[in-house]
Amino acid sequence: MSPRPNPPLKCLPSTPTGPQLAEPASAVTGGGAAKGVAEDVPTAVRPDQQTGDGRYAIAWLTISAPRGAVPTATSVCACGRNRFAAGHRKALALIEDHTRHRDLCPLRTHQEGAAV
Repeated sequence: MSPRPNPPLKCLPSTPTGPQLAEPASAVTGGGAAKGVAEDVPTAVRPDQQTGDGRYAIAWLTISAPRGAVPTATSVCACGRNRFAAGHRKALALIEDHTRHRDLCPLRTHQEGAAV
């Protein structure tokens, strides 16, 4: 038995060989403004009109207690306090200490003679 003849392969359109010159880009007309931008409208960004109520975070308490793992707690304050505890009892003690620190922190307590 003789082998089957291979069918002819599809031919791709021939492409010119060798380097080709790129076509020049079309000239951009107009002022370069984005499409849809209104004329004579100021584009300066204004400050955010949503002002807060004057409060900001001073102290952070982070607690991580994954199931089956050792619980951890971290207490950080803007006054420089940075405490860490690992283990159930130590984490509970740090939580209580963080709560006490809220009343004693120099950033939260009023200065003597200051108007309240």
